[in-house]
Amino acid sequence: MSSTIKQAEIPTASAEKLAVVYGGGEIPFQLAFSKRKSLEISVHPDKSVFVKAPEGTDREAIEAKVKKRARWIKRQIRYFDQFDPRTPSRKYVSGESHLYLGKKYRLKIAVGTDNGVALKAGFFWVTSANGKPDHVESLLSDWYREKADFHLNKVFSDCWEKFKYSDTDKPKIKIMQLKKRWGSLSKSGTLTLNRDLIKAPKECIEYVIIHELCHLEHHNHGPEFYRLLERSLPDWVKRKHKLEMALI
Repeated sequence: MSSTIKQAEIPTASAEKLAVVYGGGEIPFQLAFSKRKSLEISVHPDKSVFVKAPEGTDREAIEAKVKKRARWIKRQIRYFDQFDPRTPSRKYVSGESHLYLGKKYRLKIAVGTDNGVALKAGFFWVTSANGKPDHVESLLSDWYREKADFHLNKVFSDCWEKFKYSDTDKPKIKIMQLKKRWGSLSKSGTLTLNRDLIKAPKECIEYVIIHELCHLEHHNHGPEFYRLLERSLPDWVKRKHKLEMALI
């Protein structure tokens, strides 16, 4: 029986939950049967493992195949670990540092009737009706949302104009708050970006976008994918490392 390892369809609600023992721990996975000829293993950005097998395949044979690929599965999970946002919890008080496009700005909070946020003279100036942290957080979140919608769309458009390795239509873009990853490309061709990317340097935003655009051609992280990423963004390793360090 041959196996295909790639990012595949999202697991269905009817998938069976199983696990195999590996390296002193367990690898949980979801199993579904379909009218296919080969077994398929996929690791998704949320680090869940999904297995699709031909109807009638013995479960012991499936578990043996998962164990055989356990090292690859662990490597994929570690790969997706890097995209976990690591921004620390904030208190939203004066003097606290917050990021915007890779630079740190300190908060200056003033009580006033005109609620709003302004970035000037190296500070986030926040005017709040009551000056309470939860209200400051709300105002700053609204400001980030507005800036993310503008800048991430602009960077995406610039990256798409320079990306010459796909004959597909320009993906739709969706910007939202994500907990597990910086970006993803759906099977339907929608590129989703984490709104928190507005806190990262522009070059890191470009890296995430180009990375996902490469998935238009290669849906896994095999050698061909990395060759395309290298051609599209020769310094991607440097940018990737900078992203990993930027939001600690």
